[in-house]
Amino acid sequence: MAFIKALERSERTLRVHRTQVVCTYAVDTLSAGKRLIQLDTRGSEQREVPGKLSQTIQFDEEGAHRLWEILGREFGFK
Repeated sequence: MAFIKALERSERTLRVHRTQVVCTYAVDTLSAGKRLIQLDTRGSEQREVPGKLSQTIQFDEEGAHRLWEILGREFGFK
């Protein structure tokens, strides 16, 4: 599990992964009204235990807002 504290652009070349998985999300309100969103990826059908929780990342409101800005800029969302 990882809590994302910063998002920084990398200039590395990407490739599309052949494996496709499901990503679920959950939202919770912590103490003092702080909200958190968690993204969980599940194991692919080829894994020993398909659908098993694989990776988890969390964003607070500030991190989610930064991700929203990046998605908007890179994909032309408004």
